[in-house]
Amino acid sequence: MIKQNIAEPTVGQNRKQSGLISKEQLMDDLQSGHVDTVLLAFCDMQGRLMGKRLTAEFCLENNIDKGTHFCNYLMGTDFEMNTPPGYKLMNWEKGYGDWTAVPDWTTLRIVPWLDKSVMVFCNVEDAKTGQEVAVVPRNLLNNQLKKAKQKGYSFMMASELEFYMFNETFESIHQKDYQNMELAGHYNEDYNLLQGTRNEPFYQKIRRNMAAAGLPVESSKGESCSGQHEINLRYGQALTAADNHIMFKHGIKEMAIQDGVSVTFMAKPDHQWTGSSGHIHLSLWDTNEDNNLFYDSENTDNHMSQEMRSFLAGVLAYTRDFSLFFAPHINSYKRFRTESWAPVNIAWSHDNRSSGYRIVGENKSLRLETRIPGADVNPYLAYTALIASGLYGIEQRLELPDECNGNAYELDVPKIPSSLYEAIQCWKDSDIVKTVLGEETFEHYLYAAVTEQQMYDGIVTEWERKRYFEQG
Repeated sequence: MIKQNIAEPTVGQNRKQSGLISKEQLMDDLQSGHVDTVLLAFCDMQGRLMGKRLTAEFCLENNIDKGTHFCNYLMGTDFEMNTPPGYKLMNWEKGYGDWTAVPDWTTLRIVPWLDKSVMVFCNVEDAKTGQEVAVVPRNLLNNQLKKAKQKGYSFMMASELEFYMFNETFESIHQKDYQNMELAGHYNEDYNLLQGTRNEPFYQKIRRNMAAAGLPVESSKGESCSGQHEINLRYGQALTAADNHIMFKHGIKEMAIQDGVSVTFMAKPDHQWTGSSGHIHLSLWDTNEDNNLFYDSENTDNHMSQEMRSFLAGVLAYTRDFSLFFAPHINSYKRFRTESWAPVNIAWSHDNRSSGYRIVGENKSLRLETRIPGADVNPYLAYTALIASGLYGIEQRLELPDECNGNAYELDVPKIPSSLYEAIQCWKDSDIVKTVLGEETFEHYLYAAVTEQQMYDGIVTEWERKRYFEQG
């Protein structure tokens, strides 16, 4: 059951502090003993935080600006941390060498739900050459943002994440082989305040701790299935928004462990349940962040600027190409079902939830919402795909197709791939992916997807046994 006590977020002994802090403040806190643990973190291909915990003594005695070494196999594993042979950048022939996680001190923050702890996100470099490693998810996004800046653009983005909560631990669910899991709810709780109250102690803890970590939550609400909830994060600069997305998912899981409950961000945890989405909001700004370049006050029809129209045209044109970044796993594609609240067609419209892309907001808040990603998405990769395809649309001055009016599920237009198989083929056939991401990244993520598909293909499922055991 959920613990009802909710302690105020604190750091150290009798001392409250929250949000982002400077490196100078960190050194003071390490010296005084208010902080004794520094987490150096980086994101792997699957969207998980990896890294090390450094002690106060080590940090005070060494130049931690240099970061920490880690084995490069961490960017070439599957979910179970196996090391499939065949990756070009990391293998036994090359000896599985070191890369370096170098702190980005602008991301340093207190972790309120951990005692005397701070976390900093890292950029990843080759330990021998000092060169940025192109295939690392955060580096991929950073590279697209640098390209955008050269063109005079910046981005504001935000994520909405849905998830399921269970009244039992991750360990107990694992021991039951993920069968008969106890959902933290017993009826559809979409916007239902009463059902939400049952789990409010935990959700309130999330909101408070995230705010204390400098990661503000705008709102939380019940979603359209038992035990399903949604939390919306405040918008920010693209890299910050992606960092916040990753920190949010990691933090919820840590708080769930502490409270004896569990959560899942699987896109489709059960074929009878509503899928969990990971909607992304995006708007294009000048580099000073003074003007939303999607908004055109003189266009009295819909206020969409030509830049917005071409950006959206690029996103629409290359959604299938970048599907591996929007829907990265086998399970991701089981969420795409007609009239399921997840889109199936690559179409756009104003405030229409049947479309893959929805235009929302007014004036400076005018923005694009993509409803395609599930909650299992790696934000660095999905953000990269949106920005890369959109900028290419502007560069090529692509024309925007007609808006969808009515039920987008019934349209005869290009569809989101229905399986990882199809997404792999779209990636293979794409020229744009290789052009904007480079050959090395193209091959790396293609191999990861193919390896995942091959592993799944070799497994006999419970569904197969039930269907074929006696009558097959």
